[in-house]
Amino acid sequence: MLRRVTVPVLPAGADPMRVLHISDLHLTPGQQDKVAWVRSLAETEPHLVVNTGDNLAHPASLPVLLRALSPLLDTPGVFTLGSNDYFAPQLRNPARYLLPDSRTPGSHEAAPDLPGRELRAALIERGWADLANARAVLDVDGRRVSVVGAADAHMDLDEVPPARAVDRPDDAVAHLGVTHAPYQRVLEAFRADGVDLTLAGHTHGGQLCLPVWGALTTNCDLDTRRAKGLHGWPGARPDEDPGSMWLHVSAGLGTNPYTPVRFFCRPEATLLTLVPR
Repeated sequence: MLRRVTVPVLPAGADPMRVLHISDLHLTPGQQDKVAWVRSLAETEPHLVVNTGDNLAHPASLPVLLRALSPLLDTPGVFTLGSNDYFAPQLRNPARYLLPDSRTPGSHEAAPDLPGRELRAALIERGWADLANARAVLDVDGRRVSVVGAADAHMDLDEVPPARAVDRPDDAVAHLGVTHAPYQRVLEAFRADGVDLTLAGHTHGGQLCLPVWGALTTNCDLDTRRAKGLHGWPGARPDEDPGSMWLHVSAGLGTNPYTPVRFFCRPEATLLTLVPR
């Protein structure tokens, strides 16, 4: 499904800006229906595309993924990759995801077995900015947007870079944060950096949710009520608390192929329309 939300972060009088957020495709070569649906997202005519990682789930998925993203790659874009862009998913007890930390010690110390490096190079070649512990200033619909990113906190690779004056131009209409896994330390670093809106994935929206109750886990230290959707961080919405920032967590488009089940949690991409405060 395509979720649509409105986020008031732009200066007064600014025209709306459309940001397409895609995450957690976990794509395998045979998922042609998913490929076709992702390609159709170009019809939303976004001004900016944000990809928050975990795109791959098979060593042969890269050409299929690039075909899926192809109609979007001429649009300004940013990305930060997740562990499943480098390390193939493993068959394991699904109940591990209900633990506070589902990681297996040493699981990411082996050599990568997915083409994450090639994916990174292909996206950079098409003009998308890699935000793994990096910053960028983008021309989006004739306006400047500053962005800061963190590498995958689920692999303990996050290190938000210090800001320089050139990273935060006075005429930037918004300051965005981008990360794969929304660990609290990353969110706090972004909030301290003055981020208006952070975009993240990783949680799969809880993947297995209960009616009324919602998500049982986020697979990180983010609270379950923020497992997906638009929220304020750390508490109230920014229009109620100027010390907060907006946080959008995508429930994502895929799952680990060994646990291809969602319950009360539909796969999604999101079109965020940024409007004046």
